[in-house]
Amino acid sequence: MKCLILAAGYATRLYPLTENFPKPLLKVGEKTILDWLIDDIDGAGLVDEYIVISNHKFAGHFEAWAKEHSLPITVVDDGTSTNETRLGAVCDMQFALDKLGIDDDLLVIAGDNVLDFSLTEFIRYAKEKDTSCTMRYWEEDVKRLRKSGISEIGEGDVLLSLEEKPETPKSNWCTPPFYFYKKEDARKIKDAIADGCGTDAPGSLVAWMCTHSVLHSMEMPGSRYDIGNLESYEAVKKNYRGITR
Repeated sequence: MKCLILAAGYATRLYPLTENFPKPLLKVGEKTILDWLIDDIDGAGLVDEYIVISNHKFAGHFEAWAKEHSLPITVVDDGTSTNETRLGAVCDMQFALDKLGIDDDLLVIAGDNVLDFSLTEFIRYAKEKDTSCTMRYWEEDVKRLRKSGISEIGEGDVLLSLEEKPETPKSNWCTPPFYFYKKEDARKIKDAIADGCGTDAPGSLVAWMCTHSVLHSMEMPGSRYDIGNLESYEAVKKNYRGITR
């Protein structure tokens, strides 16, 4: 299994902190955001390569970071240099698959979130279901729902649909940017793009995939901390205590 880390964004809402430095390498406590994620994932012993998808502007930062690790980490430069010319998460995924010739199960994660529970639980869930999978959490705030990917869930955790940033949310289930794609579904990403799937938000691929495959959704056993702006970053630095569940 390969782990694709989506890290090609420009984090403009965190300027000036991220104007010349990638958000996933910001420190939270004693570790970078990325280190919190991969140190946890590697505990499952199921990932044989970590692939960080970067833009051209920040690729050197990630390459320097990767050299500090003994883990098998590959940095892929998508060639973009500005927020306006970014490829979008879904096109970045396909770019990495093509460049590296990958044909494997994929754990796809955003490189700018931290969790207080282990992602190894999600990996085990996906392996037990033997399908592509997402996670979900319950959100009461309508304003937050309108800024999220909203899932409809059927019997047995089956993922019926996902809609990115809906004006009228169909449920209270939010879908964070952590996904597992079976190899057979990863092969369909190119078809999704050709079919007009949205390419900016990673959840748009899930929305398309729901109509072309069977997916399940695991309820998150803990909390996700999204670092979206300077205020939220300061709050995470103050309150995050690592994996506690």
